[in-house]
Amino acid sequence: MNLKVIAFDADDTLFVNEPYFQETEHKFCALMSDYLSQQGLSQELFRVEIQNLDLYGYGIKGYILSMIEAAMRISNNTISIEIVAKIIEYGKELLQKPIELLDGVEETLAALHGKYKLIVATKGDLKDQQSKLHRSGLGHYFHHIEVMADKQELNYEKLLKRLEINADEFFMIGNSLKSDVLPVLEIGGYAVHIPFHTTWEHEKISHTVEHPNFKTLEKITDVLPILL
Repeated sequence: MNLKVIAFDADDTLFVNEPYFQETEHKFCALMSDYLSQQGLSQELFRVEIQNLDLYGYGIKGYILSMIEAAMRISNNTISIEIVAKIIEYGKELLQKPIELLDGVEETLAALHGKYKLIVATKGDLKDQQSKLHRSGLGHYFHHIEVMADKQELNYEKLLKRLEINADEFFMIGNSLKSDVLPVLEIGGYAVHIPFHTTWEHEKISHTVEHPNFKTLEKITDVLPILL
């Protein structure tokens, strides 16, 4: 490999994210429990989220709006202003969650720093992702932070163009096969999957991945023997 850039996903690769969304979803389901079962509420919220992705993109602010819209649909537009206020409060709590680094992250970044150009390649709300990275204390390791509208082949191709590198000089590390691995392999890059113990339903795929440029590793420090 003739690698120049090592890219890291942020949420659930560098620091904890999905469990906080699940915690908020449980609060939403408890708040709306008079209307549907927990399963029914979760399904309706997910349906609204997916319908709104093209409008809101990924991130907490879009999630808050989707919770409010789902609550209105579920209640046939009869929810009180107090319930709306509570949902907004849940969203603000989500935006202010503490940053919990995953095991081995700082050790890995410190070992690779100065040997490659390290970047963050994530998706979501720009302000929220920048805030999380700043609060994580990891910002000084990275040459570039890319908050992408989505993680499809075209998005990665645009990123490589900005970085002025070829696909075979790019190595992506992340927890999502759908977003961090498959599109990178399709354009000719290298990708490593480091599974997190829980994954958002939208990020799941139903097939295994086999490719010469791909590995699944147990933990983030396992990339060091490959890259050093």
